[in-house]
Amino acid sequence: MIDAMDFDRALFRDELFHAELDAQPWASYTHAYGSAEDVPGCLRALAGDDDAAAEEAQSELYGSMLHQGSVYEASAKAVPFLARIAAAGIRTADVLLLIGGIAEGGTDPDPGPGPGSDPAGSGAVRESDEAVCRRAVVAQLPLLLASVEHEDRAVRQAAAWAAGWTGTAGAALAVSALRDRAAVETDPLVRAELLTSLVELDPEGSASAVAGAVGPDSPPELRIAAVMACADIGLPWTRDHHEAVLDLLPLDRLAADRYDHSRNEPLHDICLTLLERDTEADREAVFALLDAALRSADPEARTEAVWAVTTACELSRSAPARLAPALISAAAEGGPDDETGALSALGRLGPSGAPAADLLAARAAGDGDTADRALEALVAVDPVRAASLLARDLERRPRALQAASGGLADSLPVVPYAPELLAAVRRRLATMEPGGTTPFRLTALLASWGPDASDAVPELLAALPAHPRVLPKALVAVCPPARRAEVADALRARTGTGPAGERIEAARALHELTGDHGPLLPLLAERLAGSAGGGGGSAEPIREAAEAAAAVGPVAASLVPALRAALNSPGAERNNPQMDDDIALAVALHRITGDAAEAVPVLAGVLGDRDGLWRRWTLVRAAAAAGSLGPAARPLVPVLKALLADPRQTPSAALALRAVAPDDLDAEQVAGLLLDAAEAGTAPFEAVDALVAFGTDALSDEHRARLRELGERDRRVVRSGLDGTVEITDERLRARVRAAVKDEWPRTKDQGRRTRANE
Repeated sequence: MIDAMDFDRALFRDELFHAELDAQPWASYTHAYGSAEDVPGCLRALAGDDDAAAEEAQSELYGSMLHQGSVYEASAKAVPFLARIAAAGIRTADVLLLIGGIAEGGTDPDPGPGPGSDPAGSGAVRESDEAVCRRAVVAQLPLLLASVEHEDRAVRQAAAWAAGWTGTAGAALAVSALRDRAAVETDPLVRAELLTSLVELDPEGSASAVAGAVGPDSPPELRIAAVMACADIGLPWTRDHHEAVLDLLPLDRLAADRYDHSRNEPLHDICLTLLERDTEADREAVFALLDAALRSADPEARTEAVWAVTTACELSRSAPARLAPALISAAAEGGPDDETGALSALGRLGPSGAPAADLLAARAAGDGDTADRALEALVAVDPVRAASLLARDLERRPRALQAASGGLADSLPVVPYAPELLAAVRRRLATMEPGGTTPFRLTALLASWGPDASDAVPELLAALPAHPRVLPKALVAVCPPARRAEVADALRARTGTGPAGERIEAARALHELTGDHGPLLPLLAERLAGSAGGGGGSAEPIREAAEAAAAVGPVAASLVPALRAALNSPGAERNNPQMDDDIALAVALHRITGDAAEAVPVLAGVLGDRDGLWRRWTLVRAAAAAGSLGPAARPLVPVLKALLADPRQTPSAALALRAVAPDDLDAEQVAGLLLDAAEAGTAPFEAVDALVAFGTDALSDEHRARLRELGERDRRVVRSGLDGTVEITDERLRARVRAAVKDEWPRTKDQGRRTRANE
């Protein structure tokens, strides 16, 4: 280790630094963008006199060495040079933050590499880049710790933050030095950074100091850091913590200048930490805190609370009902522009927000974006009432229309059929411009209403030439028997004009409506012919063509040669879209020929290739395709069983095996794996549906209890999704689980009564 005092900026004009830099084989190292041969130039620029060049070099180093928090081989190799630059007093705070970021992206090294089977035969296991990076930063700890004594507050703060990320490997050296500095430090931000790092390195040993800093005698920045640390350590939440948070609201300003940017929203982070504990006491602590914050006189405090409320509703099933009164109060207090976001957040309450319906309806009657947001929330709170309001001003309510028709996730529409809304949709159909999302939204609503929306057929037919890709499915969904011939003639006419994709869409709709496959087959043959020799690489998509051919079935026998030709070459490397094409082609060949001999090897190639990125849904589709083959897919049993262990694939693999080789399944083991997948939230709907398909009556008492717990626990099962969709999706899952186990409740209750009587 070279002491910081040995350096000044002149060092970087000397040959030693450059010689050591050039001695490294940078071209053989890698970073986020490949070869690290550019690193020496960046380090020289960072250490140079040109501030603009240094700024650019720093940005490039962050992008390549610490790309979105990831670290690389070259990151570790650069750490000693970065440390020497910081020690020379060159952009010291900035460089220390980069070093700390590399430590944060790393992991503690293994206690000692054990024997392995490396290619060189040395018997040593190669450490991960993350472990090597952490080790490289730990080697520079003397520099980091010396910098906590620096005269510049920003340098002390950066050094304290960076030292906190050196993990258990650095704790032995860092904890004592950080405590010594904390005893004399006077700057509130540096004190907060020191406390946070001590908690990171030695949570148990820092508990007393953390608890002592919560009181009103501590400066606000330190006090809120102490409250957050108490939650992180797992200390019980007390009245002192509650009062400290309320005293300090709004909190974001107290963390704005902290270096831990992942924790710069204290109220939100405290609530998240407590809710993750998943205890009744901690939930109530969060609800009491948010209830009080929502009623604060400070709009900034209410804004922070609203953001935390949305997260609480995403994590806890009891949060909407518990927080509804305070959130409604905050929305009523808000200005005409909904500055705090409380009005929009009411939609997160779902049915628990029913008392807010009058408020939302009144605001929705206004103008502009706020009115649209109010109506969007009303769709979730009271969809029946929202329907009539949406009908009044459909064209100027894009957000509400999006919510009514299924939201960003394009799930099922939630607004029921209403005559006045249908009339508004019909008027809007007559004025739609090509492009945009409006046609998709309107047709989603119409399709969900089915024959109830049959009065819209004239408008749909009139708009068909302008929207030939979107409207055919809606026409089929709403078409009454009396107008079938008229709609069929219009669709048939569209099969002869326009781009191939539009003609195929019309022909598929015609086939679905009437069973007439005459126009469809030559169009599919044309599409498939354009992809011969490897459909997945074609400019024209073929998955839809294969799916359409499969729907036609054996009468599409003329397409078999084209379907075969569209398959990718055996053994060729395929991306996910190419695999999806091959899955659809394999299914089509089986549906048309009745022979699984061609489909099985195609699906085996997909199911056996599990290492690609973003392959989850491709494998799900392949498993479903295997299941559709039935017992003929028995050669696929080994690869399907291998998928069972992946919670994301468990449901589709289990259902496929049930269809292909039910006698090879251990029902109890599969039930356990499906429950694991549901409880982890990786594939909850699919897992529950698979359990129902297998039969809940066959579940063991333990598994039945776990299934019931999924429906009754407070912690949401669905934990991810597009903004605003988690709550409604989880409530649908909860209803599904309850429906699956409802026949078990009487028996369970009777058993309970008998048990108590016996006692």
